[in-house]
Amino acid sequence: MPIEVMPSPVIDLYQIKRTFGKKTVLDGITLQVGRGELFGMLGPSGSGKTTLIKLITGIDKADGGTVRMLGETMPKLAMLQRFGYMAQADALYSELTAKENLQFFAALYGLTGTRCKERIEKAMAVVDLLDHLNKPVAAYSGGMKRRLSLALALLHEPELLVLDEPTVGIDPVLRQSIWRELLALREQGTTILLTTHVMDEADKCDRIALIREGRLTAIDSPGGLKEQTGKETIEEAFIALGGGGRA
Repeated sequence: MPIEVMPSPVIDLYQIKRTFGKKTVLDGITLQVGRGELFGMLGPSGSGKTTLIKLITGIDKADGGTVRMLGETMPKLAMLQRFGYMAQADALYSELTAKENLQFFAALYGLTGTRCKERIEKAMAVVDLLDHLNKPVAAYSGGMKRRLSLALALLHEPELLVLDEPTVGIDPVLRQSIWRELLALREQGTTILLTTHVMDEADKCDRIALIREGRLTAIDSPGGLKEQTGKETIEEAFIALGGGGRA
């Protein structure tokens, strides 16, 4: 599989390997994500997508290979202020209000005073939760928690958004709303990396990396993958390229 080389990639992975005990979870992953790109990683559960996200964001460290984000070798604590991360599981303080959660994370990002207030209101408006700012997170529905998690990731206007299955467990209307915002952010120049196993979401990406059992099986645009396999849908192309398995 040919590897496209970019002059200044936002994410640059080379021969990434990660093992847990005797199990190899990631095996020789090499890929680059360009500035302003909406890049999707598609694969069944257990394929290694979340592990790769943890390596990119510095939560975990690779056993082999190199991980670079915005020109810096990861993990590096100082990079926290340069990217936004939305985990697959919501990392929220349920006993606090949404506003208090946002203020806590704003402090970590160095946001204070008027700037902090403006960014909290803007981020909550983006996810349509401004009217619920002072509500305890414990009273939020699952979909509202996902939207709040996205607001937290957007709070400091990061150059890069890393989203691990951002629409998992939410209804179709909210999913469409989140995707409208992601596409708008991409148009404004934000680089977005996301994982999904939802085929129509993968179809919205500029490029997709197909991952199966810790290995890349293909990287291309949605149209390119369909043309390469002679299939009409991403789902059919995914299966043809060896992407079948647990969803």
